[in-house]
Amino acid sequence: MDIPKNFDISPIGYVHSTLKKRSGAPRQGWEEGAPDARLEIHPAFVQALDGIKPGQEIWILTWLHESRRSVLKVHPRGEVLNPMMGVFATRSPDRPNPIGLHRAKVLSIDGDRWLQVQGLEAIDGTPIIDIKPVLERGSDS
Repeated sequence: MDIPKNFDISPIGYVHSTLKKRSGAPRQGWEEGAPDARLEIHPAFVQALDGIKPGQEIWILTWLHESRRSVLKVHPRGEVLNPMMGVFATRSPDRPNPIGLHRAKVLSIDGDRWLQVQGLEAIDGTPIIDIKPVLERGSDS
């Protein structure tokens, strides 16, 4: 099997949030009260939003641009009293490929390229690499 050694990933948009520093972002947006945020989608990708509706839950995949990619073990939640674990067993933003996975609720769609969302713990300026609907068991979408 011929497996590529590198992948090209380009942002489809960016997060606009009141969260300006990584240190101030909650670890789990839905549990720890992340502020509402706006997703700005590049004009070239606006048609891909067709079918997204207010009230819908979505997965937002981001590139955690402030991550340290050489980190392989961390104290979970940054608590030194927690034993060290491999980053693949944690939600640490520091990881070899810093892809963030965020479940959020669409509050509104403003114009043709802005989504207002609830529960997103990503900081301002975070690149968005994909959006997917949350599907419940038995869904066929």
